[in-house]
Amino acid sequence: MRLTSFYPVICTSQLEASHRFYTELLGFETTFEADWYVSLRRPGTSPYELALLDHAHPTLPEAYRTPVRGLLLNFEVEDVDAEWERLVLREGLHPELRLRSEDFGQRHFIVADPNGVLIDVITPIAPSEAYEAQYVAPANQDESP
Repeated sequence: MRLTSFYPVICTSQLEASHRFYTELLGFETTFEADWYVSLRRPGTSPYELALLDHAHPTLPEAYRTPVRGLLLNFEVEDVDAEWERLVLREGLHPELRLRSEDFGQRHFIVADPNGVLIDVITPIAPSEAYEAQYVAPANQDESP
């Protein structure tokens, strides 16, 4: 399969609050907005996309019209300590996991969006010796069809 795009769509009962959260706090820009769907893009040389969908909209199969549960989004950043300062200390977001360094190679913290989607803000760090061998080198191959 050759992808032309890939992005998560968060099914939400809080479309407006979620829209504000991702644009005002996480730097996404709106590329499409309706009363039931918002498409967002993080600008830059590697644009990232995210969408928000009213969980009750008929575009979803009826059995799946529920708000999101159990989702964790990773946001890798250059300086996790600066983001901790900005999002938790200045903006007042509640830390679901306080800022810490992990032996498996991350310095991170976790906050939640208005839907309870966990936002894991991460800066990669060197893993401990015990974890270093578990990392797999990336393959230098073209994507297979």
